[in-house]
Amino acid sequence: MVNKGRESKPHIGIYGRRNNGKSSLINSLAGQDIAIVSDHPGTTTDPVKKSFEITGFGPVILVDTAGIDDSGELGLKRVDRTLGTLEIIDMALLVVTDNSWGKYEDELIKQFDDHDLPYIVIHSKSDIQQPDAEFQHTILRLTGSPLFEFSSADKRNYEELISLIRTTIPEHSFRTPSLLGDLITYGDIVILITPIDIEAPAGRLILPQMQAIRDILDNEAVAIVLKEREVDSFLKKTGVKPALAITDSQVFVKADSSIPHDIPLTSFSIMLARFKGDFDNYLKGTPKISELKDGDRVLLLESCTHHVSCDDIGRTKIPRWITAFTGKKIEYDVVAGLDALSRPVTDYSLVIQCGGCMITRKQLYNRLQPAIRAGVPVTNYGMAIAYVQGIYDRAIAPFIKGKANEDTYL
Repeated sequence: MVNKGRESKPHIGIYGRRNNGKSSLINSLAGQDIAIVSDHPGTTTDPVKKSFEITGFGPVILVDTAGIDDSGELGLKRVDRTLGTLEIIDMALLVVTDNSWGKYEDELIKQFDDHDLPYIVIHSKSDIQQPDAEFQHTILRLTGSPLFEFSSADKRNYEELISLIRTTIPEHSFRTPSLLGDLITYGDIVILITPIDIEAPAGRLILPQMQAIRDILDNEAVAIVLKEREVDSFLKKTGVKPALAITDSQVFVKADSSIPHDIPLTSFSIMLARFKGDFDNYLKGTPKISELKDGDRVLLLESCTHHVSCDDIGRTKIPRWITAFTGKKIEYDVVAGLDALSRPVTDYSLVIQCGGCMITRKQLYNRLQPAIRAGVPVTNYGMAIAYVQGIYDRAIAPFIKGKANEDTYL
């Protein structure tokens, strides 16, 4: 599986049957030979990411995939990997040729629609055989959009293709919204409460803390980083009144007591929940913790892999806190990374997603959709912790004010 990870560039997937000209199309867009071209079908065996700048368009990641018509035991595995890339791309280019369309293309456009992905159907090798009128009419009928004629050999309609990609790809793929830009202004002071415990990486801060610091600086504000035991002394000695305080969720109770209640307080995890999670569904799902019953099963989704400590937040602390809050006998499962679930999502009464600092909004959104479609409540690590510790309303308050005016990025 190709992982989009922390790449912020738009991801464009190239799909089609073997030997339809996918790699030639990539080379044409890149203006260089970055994909192997061969007359032998199946040259591209696994999805490969290629980062470059399309002239007149900008930096992108093209995802080159194996032919959707691959066969045999290994071929079917390659097809599965090809379809797996739909979780991380922002738009698709479906390459056809020889006026050919069949079950493979039907399945692809169904998958595109299921993933809410915009796509362009490109008739490649048009220098050898042009698309006929009947085929063009068929594509328009099936997809609702005209067939695009292209040739890598003579680069016909190249500029038109670049323009079409630019207008087709979702705007959110280019925009990098601010984590805190709607909460802070020039010169504001933001306190970041960052415990250094067994789970903190040696010699550095965790990614959400670093992201918050960068975003604060980008917004011309001031970041003050403190351990939880230093907060009271700092506020007393300096008399500073911050515009916002952000805490690690694990010390929410301590932060709540240290930060005066006229100062907004939230957590790094909730900050990420609003930034890249399904915040509206988190708001609906979090109170469902109070409705958990004996025998219910809760799924915790860690969207990264890390060293597991004896007091791990997802595997130990959250289950302990929820069990203590509800007083119920609850079963907990943890799935790390983007691995498949070991049981149907409908077996769960609640899904708790981590902040998702290591994955993209698109990946996190797709990760949650099976549960949401099945009617399973979803929440976020930080929101769940705040709820069971009795400070939920305060923790979400900074993001509730004016929420109706926020942009939607998915």
